[in-house]
Amino acid sequence: MDWGMKNRLNQLMPGGKCFFMPIDHGYFQGPTTGLEEPGKTIEPLLPYVDALFCTRGVLRPAIDPLNSKPIVLRVSGCTSMAGKDLANEELTTSIDEVIRLNAAAVGVSVFIGSEYEKETLKNLSQLVNQCEPYGIPVMAVTAVGKEIEKREARYLALCCRIAAELGARVVKTYWCDKDFDKVVKGCPVPVIMAGGPKCKTEREVLEFVHDGMQKGAVGINLGRNVWQNPNSIAIAKALRAIVHDNVSVNEADKIFNESAGK
Repeated sequence: MDWGMKNRLNQLMPGGKCFFMPIDHGYFQGPTTGLEEPGKTIEPLLPYVDALFCTRGVLRPAIDPLNSKPIVLRVSGCTSMAGKDLANEELTTSIDEVIRLNAAAVGVSVFIGSEYEKETLKNLSQLVNQCEPYGIPVMAVTAVGKEIEKREARYLALCCRIAAELGARVVKTYWCDKDFDKVVKGCPVPVIMAGGPKCKTEREVLEFVHDGMQKGAVGINLGRNVWQNPNSIAIAKALRAIVHDNVSVNEADKIFNESAGK
């Protein structure tokens, strides 16, 4: 691994662990609740995250270039919730733009098992070919579209391994309550957990993050379960403690309650 690649990955994953915050939901959902004004949403949370995952269209107007965290740039899209199939994505951003925006990494979705499996895997492969010469890591996002029932270990392990085989340096996937350790062990590159739909309680979030970290994940990429929480700073503090300080669920819960004034 060359110097630039190592340096970027270290920025993103200090000490080998990471807390990414995605604010890219608008690329297919429009003005998502809590992200109507993304700059205001993320400003108080920046001290607790290691990187932001966003599109170039939000990066430019909403994120201060003088007071930012490393950027993982979302570079796939062209579909929406109003359309027929979320899996029918294409690459949206050139390597020139990635470099111009000084992104630390890029992210692209792959939809394994969908009608557009081949197309999204080709997107990943093309992106790796474009980014590797510049030392820019590619994060593959193992998306499932609207088919949430696919979030089980055998399917997730398949997705992660294929993404790694095609050259992804990091894979973002969903946590599952059974055999998540097998998902991680079967993937030769670091695995980061996605948040998925908003959980019902803070404890539920802390529990699945702790379990996933204990089973080998290197970090999290959580959005809605953080910035849609009325005590967003408190939950961010608690999650950071699990990821970077290896605290227990009870300790993290205490951090949340004390910060939230409960």
